[in-house]
Amino acid sequence: MHEPNPRHDAVFDIVKAHVEARDPETRDAAVQLRQAWDGMIAQLQDARDAIDDPKLWPPPATPRNLAEGYRYVLGFLYGSISRCLGPTPEFPYFVRAIQPLNRSTIDNCDALYLMAPIDGNYSYTIRGRAADTSAWRGGKAPAGVRKAPHYVIFETPSGYSGESGSLKEMTPGSRINCAELDCTELKVEADGSFEILLAPEKPPGYEGNFMLTRASRTRKQKDGSSVTREYVSQLVMLRELFSDWENEDLLELFIYRNDLLGKPMPAYTPEVAARQIADIGRFTRNQVHFWNEFYAVVCECYGDMNGDGQCFMPRNDFNKPNAASLATAGGMATNVYCGGIFELAADEALVVEMHQPVEPVYIGFSLGNMWGESLDFANYQSSLGGLQAHRDADNVFRLVVSHRDPGIANWLDTTGQPEGYMAIRWAYPVKPMDKLPWATAKKVPLAEVRQHLPADTRLISPEARRQQIAIRQEHVQRRYRQH
Repeated sequence: MHEPNPRHDAVFDIVKAHVEARDPETRDAAVQLRQAWDGMIAQLQDARDAIDDPKLWPPPATPRNLAEGYRYVLGFLYGSISRCLGPTPEFPYFVRAIQPLNRSTIDNCDALYLMAPIDGNYSYTIRGRAADTSAWRGGKAPAGVRKAPHYVIFETPSGYSGESGSLKEMTPGSRINCAELDCTELKVEADGSFEILLAPEKPPGYEGNFMLTRASRTRKQKDGSSVTREYVSQLVMLRELFSDWENEDLLELFIYRNDLLGKPMPAYTPEVAARQIADIGRFTRNQVHFWNEFYAVVCECYGDMNGDGQCFMPRNDFNKPNAASLATAGGMATNVYCGGIFELAADEALVVEMHQPVEPVYIGFSLGNMWGESLDFANYQSSLGGLQAHRDADNVFRLVVSHRDPGIANWLDTTGQPEGYMAIRWAYPVKPMDKLPWATAKKVPLAEVRQHLPADTRLISPEARRQQIAIRQEHVQRRYRQH
């Protein structure tokens, strides 16, 4: 605020003069940027409407759901700002696609989601370094050695899920992964370093880690004809999955476009700023609208939408295992998923069994709220991975979902949410289609939960539970550190 003061008045006159857009170029820039800003605000208002407009499929209005709904919209705004103001396809670097500040899309509590924009018509290099990678080859790290993330996968998709704001984008062939490379195939040097070349074509004789950034697919049409379409990667997506949260560390990563390494980035312009501002509003609005509709119409989380008499995400049960694809709103390419919705009273519990006839390279079970945000996984045991959960002698994971701690080691805390998503992920580099894993759930009185578990079910003391939470808190701070 300008306060009357002779000295300040003199400076104020200078500032007043220099903020006036006198030349046509400056006036045009001012108009362009103001219009972009106003458009972004309008898009953000549209995004906010998804919190309580029934036409936009929001969750039930409760004090907590409303509060989390505003956080959810702000989270997408945060993610859009990070994505739009940061890296470019010419000068990329990895940013977090999902993190505690913008949890969404029924995210995996074990995952660090990273993305870097690219233009698949050019070639790029990723240099990285990992701690001990014994687990990537089915081995075991030496005692006391820091470990790499339990499972890592790079993907080069041709687009972003939810970008259009409409379920119409979920048609076969709308997007593909031009390539996938996971840690079971990644070639790593003895010191943990690795390098990946990403390019439209593989150079003749190249034998290192390689990912295509341009690919074509031929699909049959309803009339029997075939159509071939070429796809170009728009980003590199990376998931680092942690299972031993106490002893696994992040990857070190550096990505660059090969023909621009060492060159300066062009100076900022009004055109670039206006485009970024517009994109921030559009991405925020479209992502919020898309995922609300996805949960209601595709997941059928509020009731049967296609008239088949059942819901894709059943209540207090799990659907059949399925492999996600980019045409079904994404998901990790090597995952087999089971999903459902818990709906529990204060005195009820859900006994969950996870069966895996073929051992996967990764197992994870996470809870989420009805916005698709994972529940707070740092301060509550709202998720368990394969190395965190106790497995019974018959190779079955038995877990309990409830609002209060039953003293069972494999307890998942609802954090007080009366309903929310359950997501189980099994990762297979090669999916065992004839022996897929599956999960079951049974609702029981909380007071009787131990009657529904084996006699040798592992119990836990309050002190040991507190130690587990402390490990989670430290790991999550390390996973998302900004220092």
